[in-house]
Amino acid sequence: MTYSAFAVNPGRPTGVLADVWGRSAVRDVLLTLGAAGAVGLAAQIAVPVPGSPVPITGQTFAVLLAGATLGAARGAAGMLIYVLAGALGVPWFAAGASGWPTATAGYLVGFVLAAALTGQLAALGADRRPARTIGLMAAGNALIYLVGVPWLAFSTGIGLTSAVAAGLWPYLFGDVLKTLFAAALLPATWILVNRRADAHDRY
Repeated sequence: MTYSAFAVNPGRPTGVLADVWGRSAVRDVLLTLGAAGAVGLAAQIAVPVPGSPVPITGQTFAVLLAGATLGAARGAAGMLIYVLAGALGVPWFAAGASGWPTATAGYLVGFVLAAALTGQLAALGADRRPARTIGLMAAGNALIYLVGVPWLAFSTGIGLTSAVAAGLWPYLFGDVLKTLFAAALLPATWILVNRRADAHDRY
């Protein structure tokens, strides 16, 4: 897959949104730490699901958005900071929890991988149009579940079928809503960026 497969208008800003206004080591550090903090904040929006150790939260949206806006390396680094800091005692896992969550640890590992995946796809231009953004978000969500659900089954001993029922089905409707929101937000932001670039070129 090449960038040309996703490109909207060659010559306009490329890469990910975080790089539109330049890049530096200090900026990278601040953005990475900010991504970790944003996911920690989103995790406090937590709704318990009866019969499941996995609450409904705003985490996945923040994770995938961080990856798409920061790119693979910074997005994954931000999620790794989030996971390690929470495991070491920072109370910013779901509903203010901290420490290593045995049942849901797979989802946290999935966050790191999904941020890297969505960041790479965004760098190829997959966040420029709504349909492609839907694909980007779907791929990121799928990767989180591919790691999280089997880990849930293994760590709790409930079996894969029960883990799917407890750790996947209750969250799909919310994932669809988050995906649609991202499909509007990211391409719209790129439209504004490209308009600014066009205006700058004219003057």
